[in-house]
Amino acid sequence: MRIIRNLREVEATHRSVSVAIGNFDGVHLAHQRLLQNVVQAARTLGSVAAALTFEPHPAVVLAPERAPRLLTPLEVKARLIEQQGIELLVVLPFTAALSQVGPREFVRQVLREALHAASVHVGPNFRFGHRQAGDVTLLRELAPELGFRLELLSEVEVRGERVSSSRVRELLSGGRVGLAGRLLGRPYSIRGAIVHGSGVGKKFTVPTLNLAPVDVQHPQDGVYVTCTRLGEVSYQSATNVGHKPTFGEHRLTIESYLLDFHGEVDAAEMEVEFLYRLRDEMKFPDPAALKAQIQTDARRSLKFFRLHSLLQRKRVSRVTLQAER
Repeated sequence: MRIIRNLREVEATHRSVSVAIGNFDGVHLAHQRLLQNVVQAARTLGSVAAALTFEPHPAVVLAPERAPRLLTPLEVKARLIEQQGIELLVVLPFTAALSQVGPREFVRQVLREALHAASVHVGPNFRFGHRQAGDVTLLRELAPELGFRLELLSEVEVRGERVSSSRVRELLSGGRVGLAGRLLGRPYSIRGAIVHGSGVGKKFTVPTLNLAPVDVQHPQDGVYVTCTRLGEVSYQSATNVGHKPTFGEHRLTIESYLLDFHGEVDAAEMEVEFLYRLRDEMKFPDPAALKAQIQTDARRSLKFFRLHSLLQRKRVSRVTLQAER
């Protein structure tokens, strides 16, 4: 996938695109369906499958005090978008000047003149342009005039939950990582560098891997069943998100206890996938009580993985039987 940050690079190709527009934070199931629709349209129209997004998130410029914590930094977002089959990712720097561009001018200058859009794909609540004055009604009006097809994605629901980035953030803030993962279509994860902790785990309880502070949405403080990825290998783990109150108040830390690992870790980065919330973070009377609780958390986590593996095998067997009939 080609990534560009300057519209003049698109103009040089003079090729039409089928383009989805949005922030795509999280690249959740609704985003995925929108991007897949773009890929299908591009095949039909002989155009380039493209996505148009903005960096930073517009709220960072327009209302920084209300800007949400991101689910996916740009690097992660780009990788997830590419996995949907998108060939071209246009990352427009969102500036105060861009925020002043009216919706009609945005459509003409960006979608028509720069991108030569053959089809435009947006969600039902899409708004754009100065003061967010543009909406799907305006796009529907401009489409025949400027020569592009408008494709509007209907709302996507999972188990009665409307799929949206804001809803995923709400679920994570409440510790409901399982449902958040269903809306995303994958477990929510946080990736970053491995850093040295305070050393209390290795000395008093169990050795853990500590994630460097990252400016993304994190789940509610507590203990979670997780998978921790080091390089290409994923390990079963239990992860604490919180402030280690047993040892005094600390800054927020995310530290993983690998359940099936022995030896030394030589990886520089780790990625933690959150699967299930075990309990709140608690202050214990002493390190020994905390260590006993961690051992209980580890047993419950291993039980989770055993049950998950059993359900997966049953699901595979059921699908195999259906295929053989």
